[in-house]
Amino acid sequence: MSGSETEDWECPLCMEELDIDDRGFFPCECGYQICRFCHNRLSEDYGGRCPACRRLYSEQTPRWNPISPAQVAKIKNEKRTKERERREIESNSRRHLANVRVVQKNLVYVIGLPSNLATEDILRSHDYFGQFGRISKIVINRRQNGSSSHHPTVGVYVTFAVRDDATRAINAVDGSMLESRVLRATFGTTKYCSYYLRNIPCQNPGCMYLHEPGEEADSFTKEDLAANRANLREGRNGPFDHDDDSMSEDEVR
Repeated sequence: MSGSETEDWECPLCMEELDIDDRGFFPCECGYQICRFCHNRLSEDYGGRCPACRRLYSEQTPRWNPISPAQVAKIKNEKRTKERERREIESNSRRHLANVRVVQKNLVYVIGLPSNLATEDILRSHDYFGQFGRISKIVINRRQNGSSSHHPTVGVYVTFAVRDDATRAINAVDGSMLESRVLRATFGTTKYCSYYLRNIPCQNPGCMYLHEPGEEADSFTKEDLAANRANLREGRNGPFDHDDDSMSEDEVR
């Protein structure tokens, strides 16, 4: 940078923004400004000459222009403004993801389970889903009732620690019979964390929602999943929404 009047506060060598102290640092009498890190590297490893006029730094005394309190306040305010604008841009770029659900290859959704079996201890046992591998989480959706009141069934979300275990569970369970009922199983999906959509660090260490972009091939709109919900009941497999509208946020977490 050739002068302090410019507002483009970047080191011309490393292209990093000059911090507050570096903005008053001029290592050469010609006025060519670089950051102290680059100045040290040039001095120690590259002959110690100014990139602009080629004079030796060792033959000069660096000049320091003091930064006034008003300038410091202005710089800090500009940084806050830039950071806010950056976050707003990122937030806007993620806004469309609020309507997107992403297939989770370790999450299995099953419908048709008899309600008398709908306890976590039973479902985790080796007689049921425990036989396929280690289970991280089970959520029972009692509101997802697709049968008559005489033969009530529930939907269950089973999160496996290993993806291959989830695949084995789907292959074994989908289309099988249990107490004269046909079970349907498919991969579940989940949504993006509301904090991620707003570009804010998530406050929940156990959050089950997404905090990074999912694969495009595994992403569906809520309209797609509504159609898949009907297909699943009719025996046609497809991803199912983990964040079902009939469940509360606490239930799916």
